Amino acid sequence: MDTIASLFSFITYPVSWVIVQFHKLYGAIFGDDTGWAWGLSIVSLVVLIRICLIPLFVKQIKSTRNMQVLQPKMKAIQERYKSDKQRQSEEMMKLYKETGTNPLSSCLPILAQSPFFFALYHVLSAIASGKTIGVINQPLLDSARQAHIFGAPLAAKFTDSASEVAALGASLTDVRVVTAVMIVMMSASQFFTQRQLMTKNVDLTVKTPYMQQQKMLMYVFPLIFAVMGINFPVGVLVYWLTTNVWTMGQQMYVINQNPTPGSKAQDQYLGRLLKSVTAHGEVRGRTKRNTVKRIVSKGSDRNDIERKFIAGLSKLGLAAQEDGMVIKSDTALAEAEGGAAQKRQQPKRQTKAKRQGATQPGGAKEADSTESEPKTSLEKQDAPQDDKPKPAGGKPASGSSRQAKSGQRKGPQRPKHPSKK
Repeated sequence: MDTIASLFSFITYPVSWVIVQFHKLYGAIFGDDTGWAWGLSIVSLVVLIRICLIPLFVKQIKSTRNMQVLQPKMKAIQERYKSDKQRQSEEMMKLYKETGTNPLSSCLPILAQSPFFFALYHVLSAIASGKTIGVINQPLLDSARQAHIFGAPLAAKFTDSASEVAALGASLTDVRVVTAVMIVMMSASQFFTQRQLMTKNVDLTVKTPYMQQQKMLMYVFPLIFAVMGINFPVGVLVYWLTTNVWTMGQQMYVINQNPTPGSKAQDQYLGRLLKSVTAHGEVRGRTKRNTVKRIVSKGSDRNDIERKFIAGLSKLGLAAQEDGMVIKSDTALAEAEGGAAQKRQQPKRQTKAKRQGATQPGGAKEADSTESEPKTSLEKQDAPQDDKPKPAGGKPASGSSRQAKSGQRKGPQRPKHPSKK
């Protein structure tokens, strides 16, 4: 870790300068040698960096959503050119160029933070070693070494020995308890951030390997932070915990105000928007109008959630416009009522037996008779001999006796099949 941090030593001067400026502000309130002054200076450094990274965060959101949409096409390209890796790469790059997607955009915020993270680690390591660094001179160094957060020095680590911790004026128990609690909080915030992304802000209609990768990262990242956290000084843990909390809050805002199309968050957002329109009779706020505007512009490409929202407006007698506003529309209300009435008047679906019987002449009667009488044979049974009418004179007809002996039915006989002759 020290070797990696030394690679970013060129940025230690600006990082130390920003910390010192915030320390002057908070030192006037809490005291120069307090942990509050130095701890809040690190928190303020994180806030300043994250504010500067907001444009990159917006790019990350757009890139992530584009990657989710492109997953089916990417999978098709991989299956089509699985034997030609070069052609596969060319087609992938062509797809990225056509859609304006950059796969690395999702990593930009983390990559941009890395120099500041390692620079802060380098500064705190120098404080733990008693060395001046950047704009931190000897008086500021002595002040930082005396600063404790809940009994743990800023430069102390979980893996430090009792003698190293004693040199900073603290006990090993206090350092390990504070660092363990901060590591757990850091890992938990990372897990919750990834979990709310997977459960609320993912298009559930598209099942791709990308979703499985994100689900795996939901468990892998917290474990990585937990393992690496024992080697971080308390000041670095403050930095990383603050940036995780910032990311979690920033993502919650995005999920509530600009959710991914087709996700559970979009269903909840459009439900709230429909209630707002019902209460006020109009779309209030530029962000909400832009949302309605995007839905209208999609036309027939709307997903089920967006179609449900448009149908809800129609039931209220409102029609969404291209500028994001809604107006009264009797046509929309009539179409909504007509669609509901048509849905109610749909005939009940018949069973398979009834549908087959309806296609045959006399099928309805046969179905009724078969339901009321049990089936005993596929052939009609002959009437009993006693019930047959006898000819005058009491003698049975010769034809009838021959038919009775042969077991054939009365009347004209059906010609036999040539194979039975």
